[in-house]
Amino acid sequence: MAHGIGIIGLGVMGERMARNMGKHPAFRVTAAWDPAADAAERLQTIAPEARFAVTAADLIADPAIDCLYIAAPPASHLGYAHLAFDRGKAVFCEKPLAVDTEASRACVARIERERRVAAVNFPFASAPAARAIASGLKSGELGAVDRVEIELAFERWPRAWQEAARWLTRREQGGFVREVLSHFLFLSLRLFGPLRLLECRVDYPAEPGAAEIGVVARLEAGEVPVSVEGRVAGSVPDLNRWRLTGRQGAFELHDWYSLKRRINGGWLDVDFGEGSVREMSYRAQLDALDDMLSGKLHGLPSFREALAVQECVEALLSSG
Repeated sequence: MAHGIGIIGLGVMGERMARNMGKHPAFRVTAAWDPAADAAERLQTIAPEARFAVTAADLIADPAIDCLYIAAPPASHLGYAHLAFDRGKAVFCEKPLAVDTEASRACVARIERERRVAAVNFPFASAPAARAIASGLKSGELGAVDRVEIELAFERWPRAWQEAARWLTRREQGGFVREVLSHFLFLSLRLFGPLRLLECRVDYPAEPGAAEIGVVARLEAGEVPVSVEGRVAGSVPDLNRWRLTGRQGAFELHDWYSLKRRINGGWLDVDFGEGSVREMSYRAQLDALDDMLSGKLHGLPSFREALAVQECVEALLSSG
């Protein structure tokens, strides 16, 4: 039987998840809620069999819902998660986990104390490219790991497809460090171990309360040095790149889900077979969610892992 899913938040991420779940046999989008005036109409286009809930609380109380997917702004994540736990529901939450680290620690403590079923949507947990990197590390083909470099660039922030989410422009909840850099910090954490911030500079625009426009930082993931450089430049095309360099080779993850590797001095694209590697990555994450909701072993990020990323991100932003 398909897992009944309730969705809070029908912005870009909520719509994308609803559409992808609609293609997966393990899920049924049962209900959704969003405060936007046109949300009910959009839901009919995205998931015509789902009902539009009267309120978030109404949605969470629905007995047909097995799992709550939270795609609302991050300051609201934990409140919705606790309501779901009170009803015995599983939770699949968008990143960043939250912006209040103390509240996140309390939520993690509850999950572990009560053995709640919960995960956070960092897709690099399941993406074929990330699995290939992990396999390469396990085989030792790169030799001793030397460093990780993360580079991000944006022509504008928020990006054009995010313009409706005005909270992304503000320092309280938004910014590219929380929204984008967090993905690559999670990958570094998952592959190498705990994150430790060593040095950081964050640049903000003159407008009070506006989100960051630049960051340069040095970290460690386990014992691996990690360098970060990100900017909103206005004159450059969007770029995201995570490069792992070893003594005998390298991997470079770019454009989110594409991967190339360096062997004997030359770079080669990694072939994941026919079809879109992005779609493969979405499917793999939903396969893992199906495993979690079915009580099987899975590789989805725990709230504790997401808390570790959040602590690093908030320390980085506050140091600026």
